[in-house]
Amino acid sequence: MEEFLIRLMPNAMKDLNILGKSIIETLQMTAWAGIISFVLGMVFGTALVVTRPGGIMQNRVIYQILDKIINILRSIPFIILLFCLLPLTRLISGTAIGVRGAIVPLVFGTTPFFSRQIEAALSGVDEGLIEAAQSMGNSSWEIVFRIYWRESIAAIARGTSITLINLVGLTAMAGAVGAGGLGNFAYIYGQQRNHMDDIYVTVVILVVLVMLIQLAGNLIVKHNTH
Repeated sequence: MEEFLIRLMPNAMKDLNILGKSIIETLQMTAWAGIISFVLGMVFGTALVVTRPGGIMQNRVIYQILDKIINILRSIPFIILLFCLLPLTRLISGTAIGVRGAIVPLVFGTTPFFSRQIEAALSGVDEGLIEAAQSMGNSSWEIVFRIYWRESIAAIARGTSITLINLVGLTAMAGAVGAGGLGNFAYIYGQQRNHMDDIYVTVVILVVLVMLIQLAGNLIVKHNTH
């Protein structure tokens, strides 16, 4: 089997240790940026729903500020955002390269997208449930936790899987400009050295990772769909 793999992808087998390190770096970037973006996205997405006109905590100022900031950040291509955030990245992480240097731009690139996913998920909650909860004397925060979030688990899981898949793509893009991970591996060892098997192996690994994320998301959605 090993001899077959060496014949099939000689360069990838020779760079196996580096490939393994790159996989770990991609997983680290995805995990850390994903966790931070999930928390921030839940907060901002929920705030958009509850502070909008007619929301249970209607606040025009907060809604307009959040809405505009998210729209601005979503309109900036990630590669440009990455370069724009270099000073802030160095200030927060102490470096602008490697896994640590990628977290800040990845969070900025992912959070606005996920916030909109959460906004869409919570907006699908039946208004009748909200009105019933209000008539029973539930506070606004109780409605957020018990109605909005609980009733939207399937939609939130769907939005989370979409966001994580998008995040994997962003890690590859960040890797191509020095953040490490599979993007860096494909660029340095594949494209620059013209080792096509390194590129193909990277593609296969990314496809498998995306499929696993989608599978996990689908299972959660299926389990929580009424």
